[in-house]
Amino acid sequence: MPQTHPIPNLVIFDCDGVLVDSETVSNQVMVDSLARYGLTLSLEACMDAFVGSTMSAAMDKARQMGADLPSGWIDEVYEETYTALRAGVPLVPGIPDVLDLLDGRGIPYCVASNGSEAKMKITLGQNGLWERFHPAIFSAHSLGVAKPDPGIFLAAASHFNVQARDCVVIEDSPSGTLAAARAGMRCMGFAALTPAERLEAHGAESFRDMRDLPTLLGL
Repeated sequence: MPQTHPIPNLVIFDCDGVLVDSETVSNQVMVDSLARYGLTLSLEACMDAFVGSTMSAAMDKARQMGADLPSGWIDEVYEETYTALRAGVPLVPGIPDVLDLLDGRGIPYCVASNGSEAKMKITLGQNGLWERFHPAIFSAHSLGVAKPDPGIFLAAASHFNVQARDCVVIEDSPSGTLAAARAGMRCMGFAALTPAERLEAHGAESFRDMRDLPTLLGL
């Protein structure tokens, strides 16, 4: 018999790759930037290495991989990324219907991202989601704690006065699924771009189409 779960009291969404289809755009900027500093990566290799990382962690890892990055690289790559994102990023197909259904059932939801609020304001703002989620927007930049540390998810649960066991996290990165596991939260691993086995390694239940999420949540 398949395991059944209660309907969640809070749904916590990651942002990039879960709400908005921005990972490819952001990582292409990273590929182009790193190439200028001596590290040549394919888009696939870049996403495998850096999706779910903070930019500081990405900088450290890129240097270990051979990139000769200047001290101001993070500000530089952020500026280039924001410019690319302002050109337009679509919502992940199925997200509007998922949010409508949660609203209809009276189930609260929020976004918790390792990205900055400035970045989310660009990606979510152009799609009408910034206003829809605000003020329930949790950024590692603001909280000072980033995935895979569970603190960002626990802060979201505390904000809504919901126990961790009653939350469901929607994630697309290994760092995010690990953070959910450490927080004691059920996690649905969105495997549209990330191999399912990398998400399942941390206990996430993988799925590939956001339109399947309501059924998986028991809605």
